[in-house]
Amino acid sequence: MLPHAEPRPNAHQRPLDGIIVADFSRVLAGPLATMTLADLGARVIKIERPGAGDDTRSWGPPFSPTGATYFESVNRNKESICLDLADPDDQDTARELSRRADIVVENFKPGGMAKLGLGYAELAAENPGLIYVSVTGFGSGGGADLLGYDFVVQALGGLMSITGQADGDPTKAGVALVDVLTAKDATIGVLAALNERNRSGKGALIEVNLLSSLQGALANQGQSFLGAGKVPARMGNDHPSIVPYQLLQCADGTLAVACGNDGQFVKLCGALGLSRLAVDERFQTNNARVRNRLDLIPLLEDALARAGAQYWQDTLNRAGVPAGQVATIKESLEFAESLGLEPTIPVHDASGEITGRQIRHPITWTPPLDQRRTAPPALGEHSESVRRWLTKSATGRTASSGTKQAADV
Repeated sequence: MLPHAEPRPNAHQRPLDGIIVADFSRVLAGPLATMTLADLGARVIKIERPGAGDDTRSWGPPFSPTGATYFESVNRNKESICLDLADPDDQDTARELSRRADIVVENFKPGGMAKLGLGYAELAAENPGLIYVSVTGFGSGGGADLLGYDFVVQALGGLMSITGQADGDPTKAGVALVDVLTAKDATIGVLAALNERNRSGKGALIEVNLLSSLQGALANQGQSFLGAGKVPARMGNDHPSIVPYQLLQCADGTLAVACGNDGQFVKLCGALGLSRLAVDERFQTNNARVRNRLDLIPLLEDALARAGAQYWQDTLNRAGVPAGQVATIKESLEFAESLGLEPTIPVHDASGEITGRQIRHPITWTPPLDQRRTAPPALGEHSESVRRWLTKSATGRTASSGTKQAADV
């Protein structure tokens, strides 16, 4: 085990305690990846532009009492230091921080960090155990000059072509889904690289890009083209390969019904008083139901029209048929709370005062981890303390001393 990764004396210690992350990223994909690492125990130091900081600090409304909710959604459990990377002295500070780090995460335009003396080759020469994560829109080759924004990648990457009503416009997802997927890919890469470093002592350069992360998530839709030559199209809430797996109209609204196998379809028919459909050769198998969906759906909706969506949700769930109404974010969190899933956590400032609540990290550990819950930092909140740490033992620095120095702060 490398000196960076201290042995964990008890199961309650966070798995990435002692790991140091220099976070040069901004907006969503990089910051979400580094927040995930912070939630798991890493010390994440966020490098921000003096006076402005991360772009998302100004992305609003909405604003909470402490800032832009966009920024706050992906920056808890971090420290903020302001560095002007065009200034030679601040460049030196950034390089010193990167030499101490286990992980560097950046989403500059390809080649941008190297021009500042902060590229992988320069840093790895002094810190061979460094794991360096580069997040781009379209890779560092032919797409290096293209600007990567989630909305544009949803368009170019094919997602919008399969999202929306069949007779309507292509539609983006309701959240910056490509950034979120890329963040998860980056995090997976980091965790794999940490495991490899524990075996070999060697770091790695990890490159992720929004286009590849989106295409890697197309799953059955991507394979539909590759395997069968069929180019998927928009189908609204219908599923290309499963029926019924869509919104169905009830007396007072819609209900999402998902029959993933023939057994569930039999249960659906029984609950609706339509057992005859379960033995109708047009609907007996999923393959047949897909071919005859236009005949089946009106029959199901005629039965559902006898009662409201809440009644059918309760009835179908009791029968073993997955079903649910379309909830707002507020309603979804209340539902998760009712299930005991504890979907949110309080966060607090340096004085310990609770400043708000956030969506918690979705992994539940047994035994439970010692959860870190510090609010997203104010711009430059930790500039002085990080500079003191970097100065404190700079003359005695070694590439593998990050853990000890972090513990001295």
